[in-house]
Amino acid sequence: MGGINFFGDLMVVKIGIIKCGNIGTSPVLDLLLDERADRPNIDVRVIGSGAKMNPEEIENAVPMMLEMDRDFVIFISPNPGAPGPAKAREILADADVPAIIIGDAPGLRSKDEMDEQGVGYIIVKADPMIGARREFLDPTEMASFNADVIKVLALTGAYRVVQNTIDAVIADSEAGKGIELPKVVISRDVAVEAAQFANPYAKAKAMSAYEIATKVADIDVEGCFMVQDFEKYIPIVASAHEMIAIAAKLADEAREIEKANNTVFRNPHGGEGQTITKIDLMEKPK
Repeated sequence: MGGINFFGDLMVVKIGIIKCGNIGTSPVLDLLLDERADRPNIDVRVIGSGAKMNPEEIENAVPMMLEMDRDFVIFISPNPGAPGPAKAREILADADVPAIIIGDAPGLRSKDEMDEQGVGYIIVKADPMIGARREFLDPTEMASFNADVIKVLALTGAYRVVQNTIDAVIADSEAGKGIELPKVVISRDVAVEAAQFANPYAKAKAMSAYEIATKVADIDVEGCFMVQDFEKYIPIVASAHEMIAIAAKLADEAREIEKANNTVFRNPHGGEGQTITKIDLMEKPK
């Protein structure tokens, strides 16, 4: 297990992130912790297996990270119960480093196993599976879908829950005390509470967006695994992608209401890595 380095008078927490496969939280996970690329109290290293998440990729990626001497490790992938992510959990549970698993809604089925393994978890319920049918999904459609998911998770508050949860682990490390591994399920209400909407109509739109995104996963699972007739599954997965586009529009509308009222809550990282807050656009964060 890695020790904490010092940067001037600041302790530097060493974080490892392993990305295998992709969910909507994956592309921005490390960026949520250092949005201006100047946070002095963390050192982040990221490795990944690209789009694939088979056990073979996992057996290469996870040991590589464990060799980097981190204070804690985050593993993020779709479905923490799938063979590859399950192998990652097994390796991390046996390692001498605190580990946190970030996954999508299917990870709910693995909560008890993760508790037994002694790893933490963050389950993002509205981080949906993509419509991965060859007749429908090309690179452009993939990128568009993920852009919509990112919009929904950012503006409904889900990413803020991820940020706050990991920041709490960083604070534990800085304080030199044992890390309290998170056990967080980001439901609609958990996400929207973190967003701190001031306007009730904005909150309602964000709630709608989160619920639609959660349902997208069910529809894409149906289209990708349960229906075998291509004349039936193509419109099913296409409908799911239409839904996430509407969810992103609702999330954007919620944000615009808050902007019009000058009530957008912001929580950037400060000059020493601490979280500071503001609401009025023209005030400085405190």
